[in-house]
Amino acid sequence: MAEVQSFDNLLACRNLLKASVDNSTALALALDKTGPRIAELDQKLTFLEMAIRPGGSKNCTFAAVRDHISLALGPSAAVLKILDSIRELEKSLLSDSLPHSDIFSYISTIKQFEDAIKFLTANCNLAIQWLEGVIQFLEGNSVADDRYISKVKRSVAILEELQATGEQAGRNGELLSGAFAKLEISFKQILTESNAPLGFTNSSSPWTAEQAYNAALPLPGPILRKLQAIVEKLNTGNRTNSCISVFTEVRSLNAKNSLRALDLDYLENAVEEYDDVQDMEGCIHEWSKHMEFIVKCVLESEHMLCKEVFGSLASGAWTGCFAKIAVESGILLFLRFGMSIAESKKSPTKLLHLLNIFSVLETLRMDFNKLFGGESCNEIKTMTRDLVTKVVNGASEIFWELPLQVELERRSSPPSDGGVPRLVSFVTDYCNWLLDDNYRPILTQVLRIHQGWKYEKYEEGLVTNQIYSIVREIAVNLDAWSKAYERKALSYIFMMNNHCHFTSLKGTKLGNLMGDSWLNAHGNYKEYYSALYLRETWGKILASLTQDNPDSSPKMRLMAFNEAFDDLYKKQLNWVVIDESLTNKMHKLVVQALVPAYTSYLQKYRVVVEHRSDVFYTVQSLETMLNTLFKAKQVKYTSSTIGSHLTGEQRNAVIDQLRLTLTAM
Repeated sequence: MAEVQSFDNLLACRNLLKASVDNSTALALALDKTGPRIAELDQKLTFLEMAIRPGGSKNCTFAAVRDHISLALGPSAAVLKILDSIRELEKSLLSDSLPHSDIFSYISTIKQFEDAIKFLTANCNLAIQWLEGVIQFLEGNSVADDRYISKVKRSVAILEELQATGEQAGRNGELLSGAFAKLEISFKQILTESNAPLGFTNSSSPWTAEQAYNAALPLPGPILRKLQAIVEKLNTGNRTNSCISVFTEVRSLNAKNSLRALDLDYLENAVEEYDDVQDMEGCIHEWSKHMEFIVKCVLESEHMLCKEVFGSLASGAWTGCFAKIAVESGILLFLRFGMSIAESKKSPTKLLHLLNIFSVLETLRMDFNKLFGGESCNEIKTMTRDLVTKVVNGASEIFWELPLQVELERRSSPPSDGGVPRLVSFVTDYCNWLLDDNYRPILTQVLRIHQGWKYEKYEEGLVTNQIYSIVREIAVNLDAWSKAYERKALSYIFMMNNHCHFTSLKGTKLGNLMGDSWLNAHGNYKEYYSALYLRETWGKILASLTQDNPDSSPKMRLMAFNEAFDDLYKKQLNWVVIDESLTNKMHKLVVQALVPAYTSYLQKYRVVVEHRSDVFYTVQSLETMLNTLFKAKQVKYTSSTIGSHLTGEQRNAVIDQLRLTLTAM
């Protein structure tokens, strides 16, 4: 209302100024008529020679006053016209309706108003200068009376008041402030109505360039041009802070809504809360997809939009705006999740987790540099740098400790059933994972970076040499464990199983690395320990039948054989052979060694057998019992089952055991 009253005063001033200008015009006409009359009098009064000059001086004076008034009339008339235009523009700017439906016309009206104010002040200044000249001239030459001079001075005062009012209006006066406030409201309304969260595609494949580009266009072109026009107009009045604040708030909410459909509870959980290794692997897999989505899709679009809307501002405000949106979107929460993995207790699987995290960060490295390279994103940039440092150092440290870690497990006990130790199964699978195409390039890059940080040259073959060291430690462990068995036969079963396990690595990454000669050697050792087992067990009890002993009767030898068989069978009932084909082969060898000899002996001493048939095994029962050996917990190891033959509980037990070892180091 103050602005309206101000312009009502201006209107009154305009009327007074118009009257003053009319009086000035009348004075000029009167002066024009007075000049010739004085000239005529000068001609008639020739006898007053000294009066001629004053008469000519007055004629010149009147002409000068007329010129000054004429020059003042033009700017004064322009002031009157521009006041009418300002009044009409004022009505448009004070309209109750919001301008967002025709924002460009409203911005044009504001510009016309600003130009009118500038034109008003410029013409006021020019008219004031000429009228002040008239006053000075009249006062110096006593041409007009004081009443007329007072009116001219009043006109000057009115023009000065108009000029001051125009200058104030041009510096965000109440009317302009109201117009800018409408623009700010329209900015928020346009932005809010155009908001739409981005959808997440749960796909295992990475984002394509086309997908990322399409996702980075969150607003239609016409909407974007409206926002740009509002920002550019508000910038002329230094009124962009409100728009930046609104934009940050609205777009931050949109980014959060884009992530709301995702299940992000895992980001809040501590690493220790994951009891199962596979649960952690699943969370890291989800993290990698979500991380790619928020960076390549959500934040890429926000980055582009910030630059498009506020890029014209010389202050570079758009980078600070984007930084706030990025923080509000939750990117720091994703980085903290990676940090929690990097800071967790050491374990073999942690190395794989760290490599997965590094792979994601490396994939997004160019995006991070583009989005968060500015000073405004220092918090994100610093946390990302710290995360990369912890990942590289942590992964390298665990990798270098692996052989020693395997060596320290030498003190543990071997399986009571003669099977393959969980540690051996896990470590061979683990080596296959490290050599896999999904991990080996990443591991190599991590080690190369780590060596560079220490100013050491990276040597090719470093990864394979470390794998060789791990395998050597496993072999030494097997020798030590085999000696821990009280029964030689069980130690032979143990060694046979483990050599069989190594033989089954043919076709895997580890098997290919170790080579055919290594695989064949384990095959030969498998046969060797198989033969030792047969000789140590069934070969000894078979001797009680085949060797003649004059001190024992056939009946006693048969009873001794049955007792020895029964005892040996019971001892081996829980022993295992891990490979089905090897089990079948062992059955066949044992049956071939015992059954024919036993059959022959029974036929030879049929009379004895017939009298005590309830004491001795039949050939069929003997063969049936032999075929039931080695079938407990039987597992078939092939290249397709590497990494899957350990249950989650078993693998967790191995990892916990190795974690304790690593933590103690």
